[in-house]
Amino acid sequence: MIKKAEFVVSNSDPSKCPKPERAEIAFIGRSNVGKSSLINMITGKKDLAKTSQKPGKTQLINHFMINDQWFLVDLPGYGFAKVNVKVKEGWENMIKTYLTKRSNLCGVFVLIDSRLEPQKIDLEFLLWCGVNGVPAALIFTKADKQSKTKTNQNVQKFLKKTEEIFEEAPDYFVTSSETGFGKESLLDFIDELVKEYESGALE
Repeated sequence: MIKKAEFVVSNSDPSKCPKPERAEIAFIGRSNVGKSSLINMITGKKDLAKTSQKPGKTQLINHFMINDQWFLVDLPGYGFAKVNVKVKEGWENMIKTYLTKRSNLCGVFVLIDSRLEPQKIDLEFLLWCGVNGVPAALIFTKADKQSKTKTNQNVQKFLKKTEEIFEEAPDYFVTSSETGFGKESLLDFIDELVKEYESGALE
């Protein structure tokens, strides 16, 4: 359970992030996938992460301290709308450096819009995570925006595609920021990741 969530720092340079002394869980997804809304929903703070109708709002690596124990990290989206190529390349290099060099990163949640058929850009990003040993799990967002059947169909289609990339489908969660659906199981999973990291750090 998240009792306390505080913004700590924003960075464009991964080397200036807080010291890697605590477990860190990162959230990333395509522009406009509902990342800020999901972070606000799981932390129980309405305006912790800035939500925007304008895709590509998160342009920095944002660290939040959770329960004085671990870091939640809000990463810029990929597949940005309406930014020039140079800026886009800068963001992508920043994200890739962070994901591959951050020693205390114990989980990365890749957010997928449950209303859509499998998108090439999401699958390519997951493939990149797999090749680079980034510990990725999936969160399907916006489950309240359509019927349960339609959500399940899209989730299964996506998982089938991930099985073509990996030998087995990654862990996944179906969520709704509007209704809070999926919050408990997601927080339980994060709790396990943090505990696993901390017991490893003590050894």
